[in-house]
This record gives sequence, structure tokens and C-alpha cells, in this order.
Amino acid sequence: MTKTVKLTASAKKKLEEELESLKTEGRADIAEKIRVARGYGDLSENSEYDEAKNEQAKMEARIVEIESMLKNYELIEDVKGAAKTVVVGVKVCVLDEEYNEECEYRVVGSTEADPREGKISDESPVGKALLGKKVGDEVVVEAPAGEFRLKVLRISK
Repeated sequence: MTKTVKLTASAKKKLEEELESLKTEGRADIAEKIRVARGYGDLSENSEYDEAKNEQAKMEARIVEIESMLKNYELIEDVKGAAKTVVVGVKVCVLDEEYNEECEYRVVGSTEADPREGKISDESPVGKALLGKKVGDEVVVEAPAGEFRLKVLRISK
């Protein structure tokens, strides 16, 4: 069974744009690289040809991956009104009790996760632990590096 991915409207649009680009410019660029590499002669010892074919395979795999996501997605609606619990799409400010440090995350679907931008997946240890929690709730996060505690301080859109 294919896994359903959670996407915001903007993430869906980005995937659609990437797919279109790969199918048009991406395929044309690769075809040209392969054509040029073939001109170098013997394909059995032609590293440019091998490189272009590898690049083609990676790009085609990405096209299949994006098409699969766009066939099996759940659109994450923008949160209406005040968010009372942590759900996918909200920002949550937490206190890391061990370091007495505040952190802010946006809980997103796994395809949009980017910890450097503060976007954590609903499938990550922190995301899973926070889902459904309210302001004032404390959670214990089971992470690969060990357990740690977070306290929900604020939830916003």
C-alpha cells in the first residue's frame, strides 16, 4: 500500500513545478548530454556517457517519486482561528527543560521537513510527541540520542 504524504498548498505547488521542470528542461538537458557523450566514441569506456546515464536514472527516479506523492497526498489545510492543540501546519514554541532553552518549530508533513528552517516532520520523534498536545503540556521525546523533555509554551498559526 502506498503511503499518503501530507502537503501544504505551497509544497504541492513546488512539487508540481519541480515535476514540470524535470519532465521538460531536465529531460532535454540529459538527452543532450547523452548525445554529446555518444559522440566521444566507444561507450564501454566512456565516463561522460556513464555519468549522463546515471544522472538520467536519478532524474527519472525523482519524477516517479514526485508523481507518486502527487497521486497519494492529503492537503494540509491552513489552521483556522486560534490553534488549541498541536496539529500539522501549526507553529509550536517549546521549552527544552534540560537546557532551559526555547525552540520554535513548524510541524509539517515529511516531504516539507527542514530542521534548519525550523520545520519538523509530524513523523519525527519530536513531531510525534507534540501532536495533540496543548499549551502547558509536557512531553518526553524518545530520540535516537536518548530521552528529553519538552514543555509546550505557545501554539500559533
